[in-house]
Amino acid sequence: MTRQPLPFLALAVLLAAAPISAAAQESVLTRPAEMQAMAADASRYPLFAAELARVRAEVDAMIRAGIDVPMPRDPGGGITHEQHKRNYKAIQGAGMLFRITGERRYADFARDMLLAYADLYPRLGRHPAASNQVPGRLFWQSLNDSVWLVHSIQGYDAIRGTLSAADRRRIDDDVFRRAARFLSDESPQVFNRIHNHATWANAGVGMTGYVIGDRELVEKALLGLDRSGSAGFLRQLDLLFSPDGYYAEGPYYQRYALQPFVVFAQAIETNDPQRRIFAYRDGVILKAVRAAVQMTYQGHFFPINDAMPDKSLRTEELYQGVAIAYAQTQDPSLLSVAEWQGRTVLTPQGLAVARDLAAGRARPFDFRSLLLRDGPNGDQGALAILRSGSGANDQVLVAKNTSQGMGHGHFDKLGWLLYDNGNAIVTDYGAARFLNIEAKQGGRYLPENDSWASQTVAHNTLVVNETSHFGGELAPAERHAPRQLAFRGEGDTQFSTAEMVGAYDGVRFRRSLVQIRIDGNRSPLVLDLLKVDGERPAQYDLPLHYAGHIIEVGFPLQSNVAARPVLGQGHGYQHLWVDATGTPSANNGFVTWINDGRFYTYRTLPTAGSQLILAESGANDPNFNLRREPAVIHRMTGTTDAAFVGLLEPHGAYDPSAETTVESRSRVTALRHSRSGNADVVEIDLIGGRTLVVAISDDPSETARHSITVAGRRHSWRGHVGRFDLNRTQTN
Repeated sequence: MTRQPLPFLALAVLLAAAPISAAAQESVLTRPAEMQAMAADASRYPLFAAELARVRAEVDAMIRAGIDVPMPRDPGGGITHEQHKRNYKAIQGAGMLFRITGERRYADFARDMLLAYADLYPRLGRHPAASNQVPGRLFWQSLNDSVWLVHSIQGYDAIRGTLSAADRRRIDDDVFRRAARFLSDESPQVFNRIHNHATWANAGVGMTGYVIGDRELVEKALLGLDRSGSAGFLRQLDLLFSPDGYYAEGPYYQRYALQPFVVFAQAIETNDPQRRIFAYRDGVILKAVRAAVQMTYQGHFFPINDAMPDKSLRTEELYQGVAIAYAQTQDPSLLSVAEWQGRTVLTPQGLAVARDLAAGRARPFDFRSLLLRDGPNGDQGALAILRSGSGANDQVLVAKNTSQGMGHGHFDKLGWLLYDNGNAIVTDYGAARFLNIEAKQGGRYLPENDSWASQTVAHNTLVVNETSHFGGELAPAERHAPRQLAFRGEGDTQFSTAEMVGAYDGVRFRRSLVQIRIDGNRSPLVLDLLKVDGERPAQYDLPLHYAGHIIEVGFPLQSNVAARPVLGQGHGYQHLWVDATGTPSANNGFVTWINDGRFYTYRTLPTAGSQLILAESGANDPNFNLRREPAVIHRMTGTTDAAFVGLLEPHGAYDPSAETTVESRSRVTALRHSRSGNADVVEIDLIGGRTLVVAISDDPSETARHSITVAGRRHSWRGHVGRFDLNRTQTN
């Protein structure tokens, strides 16, 4: 028999399946030698090989499903929204798979997907589900269009050299030029902002400029639309980060904004190395990656401002951030972060992480107490982090003495959080939002984010006359920041002191949080001294939001068992049920709760007429948008000046398997507060006759000398906070 020639279609399929040399195709965002090394070593290192398999499985599933580029219709979480998200991930993944494996089918899939977008994009206008954000075209808000561009341009860069001139021109012009023009020239109100939305737009437009050879797009991305430097990527680096790498909107949005910062910086480094972008502002991008890691507990970000409490380092933004930072610094402690993440990225930087992790070069990340200054010049407050140790379950106290944080900021000056024994103990609600769950208003921020989550009473700080800081208004909040007065992050007595002026007319308040290690205690005590200096009598409330189940209350309660009243009318008070109230004395003002087998006693020193309110969030919530979480509120009424003294004590253990309980009751027998000289003196009596004395000077200097008299004895110290251990049995 004579052999029949292959039909044309079968021949095309055979050729498409045959590997081609990816190294021969030029890439702009990644150096050719790095691509070749990645292709050669892709299967050698477990972490990279696992990521390669994961991405291959996802992209192969998309190939089997066929090209689906729907007309945009839905808000966040909807069918078309999620499809366009899957598409940009598939475009990027297919591009990288082509570069690594050389399999032409991946390049063809990305090409066909982008040609479908070339059919769709010229027909798009304002998204039909646009709401209160600047509308996008593919998505309900333009931010998501920018995210689409950042991902898709990376995939396009990997396959662009394989395309015919006609396909390349069509995709360049009808997809990427149009998208870049929409996000820049046609959206100046976003592109020229100092905000994470602009960061994503700048990164997408700038990377597009590099890939399609349009220098004007690159310069607009770097310097703003008029290319004066008053906006753009570099100005974002100037104004959004402090000298310590703290991001203005807080840890949650630091995580989110890091990806465009690091991937665009990597593109700049590759194409314009003379800019030395990773050295810009004393290496602020790399500082930002490390600061982001420091602002976590057990890998989860401190949920201050608009934040989802379940966000962790296991996110795409930090996979990229850790890989790029490691490639720049070779810091072995970042390898331990990558090891905890359990993933990396399909880039040369991800390969370097996987290679050196496999070689055993990882070292523990240096989780420690530190002060992260806020503001471009570091003079707009700070985030103070006090760690009792570097272990995963060790106690961490976070003092939020930062600036407002723009539109995502909450009205909670000098608030605080506490983590202990692996859990959040003193809590921050974060944001009222069900991210990308369409049934909850399209996954957007809910009305309760404004009416509850951002209001002062939803946090652990002072409220005056049931009104939020700055009246809950953003403009005045942006003009006033706390002053970080003192900080010590080492030794057995660590502390943070800050002061706020301007949150209320005629009210100044100062707060000291002191972490006190005691021999024999698993976790430190936390002393909280908040002093208020007012011009007129007022009602002062100090909430403490906690996680746990109440075990014991030291004072008589008037409980609302038949019907729960609502605490107030506005500024978040309308969302608080009142479970019970009481009027404690100096000896019985405590509440004990249990969380994950450990007991916590919050003890406060009430003044005459003080009231403690046991409350729970969730009132006036007909759509069940709020979590039900407890709080205890210390209220002083008709007071001009005030001193709130609180002590939080972790103690004891409960083992449900063994059915054993140890030290379920507090070891503190008394708490006293007085003034001596120019210092506040707090005495803490413990079981066994031991007394701890903590003295907090009015002078925040660490060099000044002070002295106090306690029980007829003179004590001296240098610095802002002094600590003395007394033995009452011996003294008496």
